[in-house]
Amino acid sequence: MKQLQQITKAIVVCITIITVYTVYVNKNSSNMTTRQKLLKAFYPALMWITKIAGSNTVNLKNESIQPPISFYSLQSTLSDGSTFDFAGLKGKKVMLVNTASDCGYTDQYAELEKLSQQYKGQLTILAFPANDFKDQEKGNDATIASFCKKNYGVTFPIMAKSSVIKSANQNTIFNWLTNSGSNGWNNKVPFWNFSKYLVNEKGMLVNYFDPGISPLAKEVINAVARN
Repeated sequence: MKQLQQITKAIVVCITIITVYTVYVNKNSSNMTTRQKLLKAFYPALMWITKIAGSNTVNLKNESIQPPISFYSLQSTLSDGSTFDFAGLKGKKVMLVNTASDCGYTDQYAELEKLSQQYKGQLTILAFPANDFKDQEKGNDATIASFCKKNYGVTFPIMAKSSVIKSANQNTIFNWLTNSGSNGWNNKVPFWNFSKYLVNEKGMLVNYFDPGISPLAKEVINAVARN
């Protein structure tokens, strides 16, 4: 009986600590679900486990292969319905990321914004919300944009919700990113939400980073800072 009481007490203490921690981490959150708050609170633990396990950390690199189809010939649609012309990205590095609001990696929005500000004028980050992985992006374009701005202070462009995996409905941008016939070398599709593709100043796809690699990881920073 005494042992049971001790176990119950320990459980109550753990739940209390988790609750207080979750509330603290989400003190500035707005219109987040309980799931979203928990995912945000435990994002550091997820990244630690990922690093220890060595999972979701694929990093692919290209140093010389030019794309048969110009990156700057592409266009996409922003969350407000307007057209985003990639010709305006010449001379800048571009990071393209498939995103979701209900994913364990969603807190990477904050890291992407920090990276965007750190390399402002040199790097453009483009978010592509998608519901391809376990229905983790159920919101519409307006809801997604509001969620990103209110909870993560996102200032970089957010595209209209689309599909990024191989299918007849695949987003044309991700078709280019995952088709070696278009980009010259890479067929790697997003492993999960928050997979990252980096294009250099000349429109050449130079890196793919798995979701388990933080936008602020050393290898990402080195790739962005590379001349």
